[in-house]
Amino acid sequence: MDRLLKDYSYYLKVERAMSSNTVEAYLSDLQAFFDSGVPDALSVSPDDIISYLSGLDISERSQARLLSSLRSFFGWLQIEGERKDNPAENVDAPKIGRYLPSVLSVEEIDAIMDSVSLKDWKGLRDRCILEVLYACGLRVSEASSLRISDIFESEGFVRVTGKGDKQRIVPIGSLALSWIRTYLDSRPDSAPGYEDCLFINAKGRPLSRVSIFNLVKKQAMLAGIHKEISPHTFRHSFATHMIENGADLRVVQEMLGHESILTTEIYTHIDQSSWQKAVLDAHPDK
Repeated sequence: MDRLLKDYSYYLKVERAMSSNTVEAYLSDLQAFFDSGVPDALSVSPDDIISYLSGLDISERSQARLLSSLRSFFGWLQIEGERKDNPAENVDAPKIGRYLPSVLSVEEIDAIMDSVSLKDWKGLRDRCILEVLYACGLRVSEASSLRISDIFESEGFVRVTGKGDKQRIVPIGSLALSWIRTYLDSRPDSAPGYEDCLFINAKGRPLSRVSIFNLVKKQAMLAGIHKEISPHTFRHSFATHMIENGADLRVVQEMLGHESILTTEIYTHIDQSSWQKAVLDAHPDK
């Protein structure tokens, strides 16, 4: 199993060009599956998979994700000639509804921005992070890995390195650019080797993804917002507000770095659900 998982990891990283976080998630699912006492990878049957999934106290969405990991792995074993069948293909995925992510209103975005204390350089950094997350619709890993050399101020865009190390160009507004300038003017020197890193911690090293998660949750709490908030909420809100304001779906797809426009289409459903709620709330026969 160690050899198979190592080779599969290489396949995901090199041939599928998946991000390290995605590869880690796939391997974690597989490790848990094979640690549960199922037969070896070459002997697993559909019944083994069904028994494993039914014994887990997890949501249907999590079951579907696990099944996807198993299908990918056993499909790779077929490609490699290790198996003639894919046992996960014969297991029905649970029926799950369309996922509508939590979205912040413009007023809630403003409240979170205004909740940041600007008394020192770290406060300016935190405000800058929030502005960039919302202005560009970045994933948290994309924001934490931004470099100063990725900011093209005169051209009005940033260069973003997304999943699978794929780069894309994303427009950035004057407001977010002004916060970047203000932050950089107050920022202390970075640690040696990290001079080009945009967001640094108190030790002058790159700010971690976890730190940005904690920042968003802290500022949402200070702003009195009690939704489930994460850095990705800013990305969802950016996309939803773009669609609401008439942006073309293909443009939003390019800005978000989605491979398939079907992924981006979720934001048209969020927009639809919001106006449906507004109509129903105001309807005299509700």
